[in-house]
Amino acid sequence: MNKRNIQLFKPFYRTNEVLDEIKDCLDLGWTGLGYKTLIFENKWKEYCDYENAHFVNSATSGLHLVINIFKEYYKWKDGDEIITTPLTFVSTNHAILYENLVPVFCDVDKYLCIDPISVKKLINKKTKAVIFMGMGGSIGQYDKILNICKENKLILIVDAAHMAGTRYKSKIIGNDADAVIYSFQAVKNLPTADSGMVCFKEKDFDIIARKKTWLGINKDTFERSKTEGAYKWMYDVEYTGYKYHGNSIMAAIGIVQLKYLDQDNAYRRQIAKWYDESFKHNKKIKLIEIPKDCEPSRHLYQIMIENRDEIILALNRVGIYPGVHYRINTDYDMYKKYKKDCKNAEDYSKKLLSLPMHLEITKEA
Repeated sequence: MNKRNIQLFKPFYRTNEVLDEIKDCLDLGWTGLGYKTLIFENKWKEYCDYENAHFVNSATSGLHLVINIFKEYYKWKDGDEIITTPLTFVSTNHAILYENLVPVFCDVDKYLCIDPISVKKLINKKTKAVIFMGMGGSIGQYDKILNICKENKLILIVDAAHMAGTRYKSKIIGNDADAVIYSFQAVKNLPTADSGMVCFKEKDFDIIARKKTWLGINKDTFERSKTEGAYKWMYDVEYTGYKYHGNSIMAAIGIVQLKYLDQDNAYRRQIAKWYDESFKHNKKIKLIEIPKDCEPSRHLYQIMIENRDEIILALNRVGIYPGVHYRINTDYDMYKKYKKDCKNAEDYSKKLLSLPMHLEITKEA
């Protein structure tokens, strides 16, 4: 690869520290569920000031798990609806379909997050929940969405895949949501190979999640390893669960990465300022606004531009590889039947461009 090539994403690891943390797992002979996963969960709870956090193998698993648990607990029926964004990675909305529920697409606002006015118009007797997705690490109009959910007794699920480290008025958001799901996938701000964190507001749901992520078994292997006597194999299976739990190798990476998350996000915001300064007098480029009092993770730096696809090809020719976040989901065949009037999302989908954003970007390149 040409050394001058600039990729959209490039994860950065403190390799020696990570290897030392992983070595602990190998020396103990415990690489699976438990041990480092529990340590990482506790550190994440402390960092976010959450009551609950459960480490899973991906944010996609986490999203499905949350919807599965809420559907079962609140006795939602097949065909009930969840209001969601059409401008997201498909895993957000696949999780709704996994449970035979209906994704109802609302429009997005100037922050690329769901628009409260659009959400209000779509609420009906079948509406059970709203998914708020913090695009690029933005908090959008989160407070208004939260109030709408409270007023209408709807479950609020936060897809925080881009939001590791995002703060609003100096605090991590989500304590007041019913569930928040983070992604630690390979190119996220807190990268592992792949994993995520599910943070329920209520402890009872966290307890259910821990069983469901280990095939419905009510006592995981790490807990059984600490049990004295001959009955370690004696457990019950309470749910038709899944193999969704995280492992100690990924957690070990996460433990190290978490120590540097705020430092790394601060540098991402500096990169964003450099971009802003470069584009502020360019009338052909529209910048995406950041809400007041929001300190975003800056997982993405996005602009709006005409002739986007031509611009991408031109940048590729000089070794720069931007991306698109995202193609509106209703353009995909499987989601066309759910299409709604989402004019803003459709316009953004045609013009959004994500520029390289990672820790090796400098002001010069």
